[in-house]
Amino acid sequence: MRSKLVAGNWKMNGIKASLVEVEAIAAACRSNSDVDVALFVPATLIADAVSVAGVMMIGGQDCHANDCGAHTGNIAAPMLVEAGARLVIVGHSERRADQGETDVEVKAKAEAARRHGLGVILCVGETLDERGKDQAEQVVSAQIARSLPDGADGEWLSIAYEPVWAIGTGRTPTETEVAAVHGAIRAQIGGLLGGDAAASLRILYGGSVNGANAASLLACADVDGALVGGASLTARDFVPIIEAAASQQQILP
Repeated sequence: MRSKLVAGNWKMNGIKASLVEVEAIAAACRSNSDVDVALFVPATLIADAVSVAGVMMIGGQDCHANDCGAHTGNIAAPMLVEAGARLVIVGHSERRADQGETDVEVKAKAEAARRHGLGVILCVGETLDERGKDQAEQVVSAQIARSLPDGADGEWLSIAYEPVWAIGTGRTPTETEVAAVHGAIRAQIGGLLGGDAAASLRILYGGSVNGANAASLLACADVDGALVGGASLTARDFVPIIEAAASQQQILP
């Protein structure tokens, strides 16, 4: 059974003063209980965000593949769990680009998160050049094939399709393009993991999602929610996306 998931990635934004926004978003979740909502805040805010989040889930933005060790500046899955996180993002395009993360590393991170009971959102997506060459589905398929964690299923894994060229740019693919990639992802998951896994795994769209376009994007075939960047930083911008998901919530077999 798939319910909509609206996830907000705060990236390198947020200090304790920002907790008022977490509280306001959490309040909106109480009146839109059919939708699952998660905020991925900086590691320094996880414990404080958990204390005011209510039914909303709080997650980490990354985790290391190892549980501990000489990895300065990194954070391990057990640390996220201890802070109260319930999920983690792995493979975001900004980490792939800025930190040079490979699909092999992304897979290892997802498996580390799973070992410690964290839900995982695995990000994939093509560049503008790849989209221009009509390679979007090919690129995304290759990323999934190499980074899909062992033992994956829809109980703990979601995939976020985030075309790199749409993140933070205000540009989005057409609804037809979004549906095509999401459908290809679900078909691939069915081939790799079986029909039950494909039916239960949530596929999110990410990339310049906002209150104005959320309803149309969430209505696309095989779109089970959204991974939202800048528009998740304030309740004013994020709550309309949650409400758009609530208005279209469908429980699918």
